[in-house]
This record gives sequence, C-alpha cells and structure tokens, in this order.
Amino acid sequence: MQSDLNALAAFALVAEKKSFRAAADAMGVTRSAVSQTIRRLEETLGIALVHRTTRSVSLTEAGERLYVDAAPALRNMRGAIEAVVNFRGRPRGQLTLAVSSIAESFLSGPMLAAFLEENPEVTLHITVTDEELDIVAEGYDAGVRLGEVIAQDMIAVPVSGEQRQLAVASPAYLQHFGTPNHPSELASRRCIGWRRATKVAPYRWEFEEEGRAFSVAVTDTVTTTDMALMIKLACAGAGISFGMEDSFRPAIASGELVPVLQDFCPRFPGFFLYYPSRRNIAPKLKALVEYLRRSRQSGRLDEIMTDAGGQAGADLSQA
Repeated sequence: MQSDLNALAAFALVAEKKSFRAAADAMGVTRSAVSQTIRRLEETLGIALVHRTTRSVSLTEAGERLYVDAAPALRNMRGAIEAVVNFRGRPRGQLTLAVSSIAESFLSGPMLAAFLEENPEVTLHITVTDEELDIVAEGYDAGVRLGEVIAQDMIAVPVSGEQRQLAVASPAYLQHFGTPNHPSELASRRCIGWRRATKVAPYRWEFEEEGRAFSVAVTDTVTTTDMALMIKLACAGAGISFGMEDSFRPAIASGELVPVLQDFCPRFPGFFLYYPSRRNIAPKLKALVEYLRRSRQSGRLDEIMTDAGGQAGADLSQA
C-alpha cells in the first residue's frame, strides 16, 4: 500500500509538535488542511493514528508505531534535500542539540562561541537534559553524552578528554569528621547525592580498586536534581558529595572543596557529540563535526577545555 509522502510528513510534524496548529504554521498551511490530510491518511491505512480533543493531541498505539518507524526516514529525506539546497552555500539554519548537564567543558562557552564565530549563519538551540531520550525520535540533530551510554549504532565524535568522578568535601567537614581512607567508609558518612530526575535512582557512587570496579550504597542526607545545589551544600559542610570532576573544579580551585579517595577514582572516556549514521548529513551539523575534529587534531580543543576548567583543572590532572 502506497501512502502520500506529504501526508506522512504532515503526520510526523503533528506527532513532534503535538499540535495541528503548530504543524500547520510550520508547513505554511491552514489547520484545517493539516487535519484533512491526517484524516485521509487514516482512511487510507484503515486505522486511527491520532487522538483529537479540544485541548490536546496525542498518538494512538498505531500512530506511535508509524511515527517511530517513519520519522527517521523522513528526517533523512529532509536532510538529503537540505544538503542539496545548501551544497554550494555556507552551513545555515538552526542546529538542535540535547546536551547532558554534566558536560561542563562543552557547555562552558568557549567551544560553542568559537564554532558560531566560524559559522555565522548557524544558530544553536541547546536543550540541557539528563533524560535518556532518543534524539532521533525527539527531533534533535545531535546530542552530547558520556561515551559509555551512547548507542552503538550512532556516530560519535569526542568533545572532551578523559573524565573521572570524584568524592569531595569541605575542609570544615573533613576537619570535624575526618578524611575517609576507603570508599567503604562512606556508608556511615553524611552524603549529598544527585539524581537526574525525581523518579530515577540517585547517581551511583562508583569506584575502582586494583582493577576491580565496585559501587558503594551510601545513605544520602540530601538528594537533589540540581547539581549547583549539591555543590553548594558540599561547600557548606553538609556532607561528602560525588560527581564529575569538571563540575567541582571551580570549588576545588577556590579551596571550598577538597577531593578525597582519589586513588579509587579511575579515568574513563569522556563526552562525545553523537548523531545517527546517515549518508546525507546536514551542512550545519557537518560543520560542527568538522570543527570539533579539526580543533582536536590541532590541540585547540584541549586548549579550550583547559581555559574552561581553569588552572585547577591542570593541577588536578597531574594529581
């Protein structure tokens, strides 16, 4: 059965924007035209794809399945057309990125500012999120996450050096309660934990000893979804905290926090820009990928990350 590609494209927009009006605005047509197009597609397929109410739009089970299967192909087609249209010009348009909140070096500013200066016709829309989302289904051009959690079928480009997680505490806390000598001691300490969402388990405190990885089940005095609050509480002496080294760099540099248990904190591959494997990559995304690769080859990327992390970062890397 052949379905109208324009109808599928209209359906994908409705699914992404969850609104007939927003889809109509994006297509430059009336809301009625979009509604009729979706209705004809449903009649052709013989099944309802969209739940319509006066206030909301949602997909039926069949609609969800169609969107998941069809959306990637439609995006590849749009990318192919955009690549042809922009082939002879500069990269242009909005580049949408989903970036982990703990990708400090990427979000620090210099890296993105330098890219925008080099590509003045590109605009960036960055969603800072720690949700385990599907960037293809959610309509993002690319994402930035730790390499260990990126799907194998994605293309990944490094945007940072090696990373590590650190346990830290304020000098006042350590003076009052003492410095732990082994991660197992954390089970009886006041701890401050972070979680990426309210209904998700707190970030695991993972260590390594003689090549063996292990985690410690700490009893959190406080858990929060706000990384900044976690750091503030640690600086105030509320307990020992644990997270990415980059997140703690400013507080360590100022002496507000002190790393502990460093011998049990191994390094691991850092953050990567990742995107779907496709033959026709949009020029705006290709420009970012080439910029990152060129910067890394020239050493400029390491220079940017050092500037973002400050001298404390250089000192810590030698610790």
